[in-house]
Amino acid sequence: MTILKIFSRLASNDRAYYSTNLVEGCITMIKTYQNENNFTYDWIVRTRVDGYWSNPLDPEYFIPGQYLVPSGSSYGGLNDRFGVGDLNTSTVALSRLSLIPDIDSAGLTRLNSESAFKAQLSTHRVPYVTKHIPFCIVTDRTYDFPPFRYGMPVAALSSRGPLNGVKCRPCRVACSGSCVAKVMRRLDRGWGWTEWKNGTMELCDARGELEKGWEKIFDDVAGEKLARARKLVGGLDLRRCVEEFDEMRGMAVKWEAPASEQICRLGLRPN
Repeated sequence: MTILKIFSRLASNDRAYYSTNLVEGCITMIKTYQNENNFTYDWIVRTRVDGYWSNPLDPEYFIPGQYLVPSGSSYGGLNDRFGVGDLNTSTVALSRLSLIPDIDSAGLTRLNSESAFKAQLSTHRVPYVTKHIPFCIVTDRTYDFPPFRYGMPVAALSSRGPLNGVKCRPCRVACSGSCVAKVMRRLDRGWGWTEWKNGTMELCDARGELEKGWEKIFDDVAGEKLARARKLVGGLDLRRCVEEFDEMRGMAVKWEAPASEQICRLGLRPN
């Protein structure tokens, strides 16, 4: 079985356009690499570099002829923070820009990313299935707390999950048990709601920046291996950052990205 992992991330000022453009670009890279090497991928896994995974993917997530997405966080469509499919279903799922005319011809307009994603699959008769997926999207953005109706729940990284790509951060838990039940029941089920029962989710108060001591909270939750990686990244200077990106570029078969120095200047905090 050949699996291609595609890492994409929302970036730049116009996140919707650049996100869909980056995802669509993966199709070109996939087809080019297949043609150059005379083979076909069995499966394509689309994920994000800002995701935290609490467990590996289960074999049950690979369903021929169906595209798998996480449950919850659907925002009027389908959760588009992760996907697994064979080549045919993935080609439709990743064609975020080129299928817009087909969606428009079907009379579907004024769609957000999630509803447009659902329209892509439905207009091309690609069956999809939702399952609980063990990951969340790490964020330092601020959100109202407690969230209400169309609000954004931010899960504690220590939640037992699976969190299905909900926003999360390392924090001291601000809401658990019956508190989570009260909050989640107030959220619109077709919008930012995600599964929370059986103690699977704890919530952060994300109204402010990451709290003091978040590093230790992360290390305790993530384990020794990821704690070492966090400390390594936290200690990078510009020179070492550029060297490591250049080393990674040299190992990649296909690399389409800004210059290493530009990436590092954007990512490293000022001293």
